[in-house]
Amino acid sequence: MKRLFLILSVLLGGVMVWSQPVMKVSSSEHDFGKFKEEAGRQTYDFSVTNTGDQPLVIQNIVASCGCTTPDWTKNPIPPKGTGKITAIYDPANRPGPFNKTLSVYTNSKPEVMVLVIKGEVIPHEKTVEELFTFPVGPVRFESNHLAFTNVKKNEKKIRVMQVINTSSAPAKLTFDNVPSYLTLKANPETLKPGQKGIVEGTYDATKNPAWGNVSDMIKIVTNGEVQQTVYYYVSANLVEDFSGLSKEELANAPVFTVESTTVDLGKIAGSTANNVEFKFTNTGKRDLIIRNIRASCGCTAVQQGTQGQAIKPGESGSIKATFNSGSYTGKVTKAIYVNTNDPKNSEVVLMLTADVDQGAAKN
Repeated sequence: MKRLFLILSVLLGGVMVWSQPVMKVSSSEHDFGKFKEEAGRQTYDFSVTNTGDQPLVIQNIVASCGCTTPDWTKNPIPPKGTGKITAIYDPANRPGPFNKTLSVYTNSKPEVMVLVIKGEVIPHEKTVEELFTFPVGPVRFESNHLAFTNVKKNEKKIRVMQVINTSSAPAKLTFDNVPSYLTLKANPETLKPGQKGIVEGTYDATKNPAWGNVSDMIKIVTNGEVQQTVYYYVSANLVEDFSGLSKEELANAPVFTVESTTVDLGKIAGSTANNVEFKFTNTGKRDLIIRNIRASCGCTAVQQGTQGQAIKPGESGSIKATFNSGSYTGKVTKAIYVNTNDPKNSEVVLMLTADVDQGAAKN
């Protein structure tokens, strides 16, 4: 009797090993082909059949991109039953070819099956409002920011931006409150209705004594009227020109070496002044000159004692600043930017951190 029971157990056990769900998909890949971006979301259903003899459960589906949303039959699919996996692709702001995957996790073998969707999105034709995002009276600019990026202190640099007159009358475009190192002019100065033109900016870094990242807010004048509520933002990063240095000069250049680029003030009270100090040494072979020191916000006052001074090789110094915790709460990080004549590291960012406890200020 025991022998018969053992034989039956082995036979039944063998049946259970081979009894399982099997997922069969109509296709492992779908090509949406070419379609216009304005056509919106594209949807395709992969047909799923359970060819096994146990219920099939689609446990989860993970898309390779947030642009693809999967959906699927949530209930168990019985043997010989069918279900579906839906792939939804959103083409918004995604022009060009795409190839995305859906990783399907089930209780069958193999546990993961990968489905692919692909196609090509034909970008929609952008409107005037999309191309020219900054409206100022009768004209629209491509942007409110004219960025010159890096400008060497011994050069002039030119940048241009498109504008368009969207009104039904001529529009004259000029600029006010322009500093001496910057020129801005529209070409043509008077735009006909619907006409496009350019704003040409010239940045003369030789006339600006500043260093590092600088910006100016320029007033825009249309048809002789100064626009008081909008500004044209012009920025540049003024850097030293080291391109003419020889290998020997580079090898004998100054080196700005800071003991630590970060100072942690720890827990401090609100509305208090907190002093920080960054110690440095000129480990190079020529005099080190600190061109400029500036803080990332008005809450940090930097002492300018070392600015413009020549630090001899081997000599040390320090950059001192005072952080006013004001109404800050919790973790705070502020930056101090230091520009020097060290050709390999001409701009160094010093960080100060603190944990501001406003409750401590009241005690």
